[in-house]
Amino acid sequence: MKYKVYIDGQAGTTGLQLRQRLEHHPNIELLLISEALRKDEAERKKLLNEADVVFLCLPDEAAKAAVHLVENPKVCIIDASTAHRTDPHWTYGFPELSAEHRQEIVNAKRIANPGCHATGFIAAAYPLVKLGILSPAYPFSAHSITGYSGGGKGMIQEYEAPDRPEAYESPRQYGLGQAHKHLPEMQYITGISAPPIFTPIVCDFYRGMATCLPLHAALFQKKIGKEELIALFEEFYKASGFIKISQEKSGFLASNSLADSNGLTLYIEGNDERMTITSVFDNLGKGASGAAVQNMNIVLGLDETEALI
Repeated sequence: MKYKVYIDGQAGTTGLQLRQRLEHHPNIELLLISEALRKDEAERKKLLNEADVVFLCLPDEAAKAAVHLVENPKVCIIDASTAHRTDPHWTYGFPELSAEHRQEIVNAKRIANPGCHATGFIAAAYPLVKLGILSPAYPFSAHSITGYSGGGKGMIQEYEAPDRPEAYESPRQYGLGQAHKHLPEMQYITGISAPPIFTPIVCDFYRGMATCLPLHAALFQKKIGKEELIALFEEFYKASGFIKISQEKSGFLASNSLADSNGLTLYIEGNDERMTITSVFDNLGKGASGAAVQNMNIVLGLDETEALI
């Protein structure tokens, strides 16, 4: 049996990535819309209601409008936009956080796919709060390095233009007003008291991400050292096929080392007084389309790793 899948917004970066992955999925039949009818609401509505699973790869307001076009109660919607990530009526698509999170995805018809920077932050911060190592009131901060594909087609064109500004050869901070669109889900999903002080940084490489969370052991609620923290994280994520805890001690962390995969590796470094937890993954993989396909596989009762590496 093949399940019918429709991607609404298949021309964007995430939509194109999804299509490439699903074209090789043995259990999926892709429903395609012609370029001429891409913005035809009647044709879109027909396909949205024919599908078993719909992926929304649209701006927030367009994603909200698309949801209202779905009248078939059997359709599962996986939204890659920011629109529904803090909506309590939607399931947050991060199955590794707990058995309960995974079971909610199994039963869900409305799934909000996590944001890329948020994925890195939550993977590190959620266990710290859940295990009682840090209070929700801990003064969280993080910086996150991303490849320029995270900015979508517009930023890709800017970075790959032959006459681009010299500044593009340097790492560039953005979101300087502390109002980045991923902050609400970072706070909402982890249950922390306030959004973290967050510094996203775009760099001159295509895909990959490293999100770093600094820790002061003096502020821990439990007195533990680095090796014990590593052991706790290994236990927390032991059932995950995609999230691993690194034992590598190279001295350098490359942000693009997991490009083209759906993996996420956590590096816990430092000493017993000051530590960092860095999530390394692909902003287009576990940070976007890979996570969306993983959620779809879970919903449909398929092998979670199908069409993913």
